[in-house]
Amino acid sequence: QVQLQESGPGLVKPSQTLSLTCTVSNGSITAGYFPWSWIRQPPGKGLEWMGVISIDGSSYFSPSLKRRASMSRDTQKNQFSLRLSSVTPEDTAVYFCVRGVGVMDSWGKGIQVTVSS
Repeated sequence: QVQLQESGPGLVKPSQTLSLTCTVSNGSITAGYFPWSWIRQPPGKGLEWMGVISIDGSSYFSPSLKRRASMSRDTQKNQFSLRLSSVTPEDTAVYFCVRGVGVMDSWGKGIQVTVSS
Protein backbone atom coordinates (compact mmCIF):
# COMPACT_ATOMS: atom_id res chain seq x y z
CA GLN A 1 0.00 0.00 0.00
CA VAL A 2 1.37 3.40 -0.95
CA GLN A 3 2.50 5.56 1.97
CA LEU A 4 2.95 9.33 2.09
CA GLN A 5 5.00 11.34 4.59
CA GLU A 6 5.06 15.10 4.87
CA SER A 7 8.17 16.95 5.98
CA GLY A 8 9.12 20.56 6.47
CA PRO A 9 9.38 23.28 9.10
CA GLY A 10 6.81 23.43 11.83
CA LEU A 11 7.20 27.17 12.27
CA VAL A 12 7.43 29.83 9.59
CA LYS A 13 7.60 33.59 10.03
CA PRO A 14 5.06 35.87 8.35
CA SER A 15 6.00 36.98 4.83
CA GLN A 16 8.35 34.02 4.38
CA THR A 17 7.88 31.08 2.03
CA LEU A 18 6.62 27.78 3.34
CA SER A 19 8.17 24.71 1.73
CA LEU A 20 6.84 21.21 2.32
CA THR A 21 7.86 17.90 0.81
CA CYS A 22 5.91 14.69 0.50
CA THR A 23 7.88 11.47 0.25
CA VAL A 24 6.02 8.58 -1.32
CA SER A 25 6.90 4.97 -0.63
CA ASN A 26 5.57 1.64 -1.90
CA GLY A 27 4.57 3.26 -5.16
CA SER A 28 5.93 5.57 -7.84
CA ILE A 29 4.58 9.10 -8.26
CA THR A 30 4.79 8.59 -12.02
CA ALA A 31 2.93 5.29 -12.13
CA GLY A 32 -0.75 4.59 -12.45
CA TYR A 33 -1.79 8.02 -13.77
CA PHE A 34 -2.44 9.26 -10.24
CA PRO A 35 -2.32 12.98 -9.55
CA TRP A 36 -0.94 14.15 -6.20
CA SER A 37 -2.51 16.87 -4.08
CA TRP A 38 -1.92 19.08 -1.09
CA ILE A 39 -4.75 19.73 1.36
CA ARG A 40 -4.74 21.72 4.55
CA GLN A 41 -6.94 22.14 7.57
CA PRO A 42 -6.74 25.37 9.58
CA PRO A 43 -7.56 25.11 13.27
CA GLY A 44 -11.29 24.80 13.83
CA LYS A 45 -12.04 24.73 10.10
CA GLY A 46 -12.65 22.19 7.38
CA LEU A 47 -10.35 20.72 4.81
CA GLU A 48 -9.15 23.00 2.02
CA TRP A 49 -7.84 21.59 -1.24
CA MET A 50 -4.80 23.61 -2.26
CA GLY A 51 -3.47 22.19 -5.50
CA VAL A 52 -2.49 19.16 -7.54
CA ILE A 53 0.42 18.03 -9.66
CA SER A 54 -0.51 15.77 -12.52
CA ILE A 55 1.20 12.78 -14.06
CA ASP A 56 2.82 15.03 -16.68
CA GLY A 57 4.15 17.43 -14.06
CA SER A 58 1.65 20.21 -14.67
CA SER A 59 0.06 21.78 -11.62
CA TYR A 60 -3.24 23.45 -10.79
CA PHE A 61 -4.25 25.42 -7.74
CA SER A 62 -7.20 26.69 -5.82
CA PRO A 63 -8.07 30.17 -7.16
CA SER A 64 -7.50 31.65 -3.73
CA LEU A 65 -3.93 30.34 -3.59
CA LYS A 66 -2.68 30.26 -7.17
CA ARG A 67 -0.84 33.57 -6.88
CA ARG A 68 1.20 32.27 -3.94
CA ALA A 69 1.44 28.51 -4.47
CA SER A 70 3.65 26.33 -6.60
CA MET A 71 4.31 22.62 -6.78
CA SER A 72 7.14 20.53 -8.12
CA ARG A 73 8.27 16.94 -8.10
CA ASP A 74 11.48 14.96 -7.96
CA THR A 75 10.91 11.67 -9.69
CA GLN A 76 14.32 10.35 -8.66
CA LYS A 77 13.50 10.81 -4.99
CA ASN A 78 9.82 9.95 -5.49
CA GLN A 79 8.80 13.21 -3.86
CA PHE A 80 6.55 16.13 -4.61
CA SER A 81 6.65 19.51 -2.97
CA LEU A 82 4.60 22.57 -2.17
CA ARG A 83 5.79 26.14 -1.85
CA LEU A 84 3.55 28.85 -0.47
CA SER A 85 4.92 32.37 -0.52
CA SER A 86 4.11 35.42 1.58
CA VAL A 87 2.55 33.40 4.37
CA THR A 88 0.40 34.97 7.06
CA PRO A 89 -0.99 33.58 10.33
CA GLU A 90 -4.06 32.56 8.31
CA ASP A 91 -1.87 29.91 6.65
CA THR A 92 -1.47 28.15 9.99
CA ALA A 93 -2.84 24.66 9.44
CA VAL A 94 -2.20 20.95 9.33
CA TYR A 95 -0.95 20.20 5.83
CA PHE A 96 -1.60 16.84 4.18
CA CYS A 97 -0.21 15.32 1.03
CA VAL A 98 -2.62 13.05 -0.75
CA ARG A 99 -2.81 10.73 -3.72
CA GLY A 100 -5.58 11.75 -6.07
CA VAL A 101 -7.89 14.68 -6.57
CA GLY A 102 -11.60 14.34 -6.06
CA VAL A 103 -11.19 10.73 -5.08
CA MET A 104 -8.26 10.66 -2.65
CA ASP A 105 -7.32 7.20 -1.56
CA SER A 106 -4.08 7.66 0.36
CA TRP A 107 -3.17 10.38 2.84
CA GLY A 108 -0.11 11.33 4.79
CA LYS A 109 -0.46 11.80 8.52
CA GLY A 110 -0.21 15.55 8.20
CA ILE A 111 2.24 18.13 9.44
CA GLN A 112 1.39 21.07 11.67
CA VAL A 113 2.67 24.36 10.31
CA THR A 114 2.37 27.50 12.39
CA VAL A 115 2.95 30.95 10.95
CA SER A 116 4.10 33.25 13.70
CA SER A 117 6.81 35.75 14.43
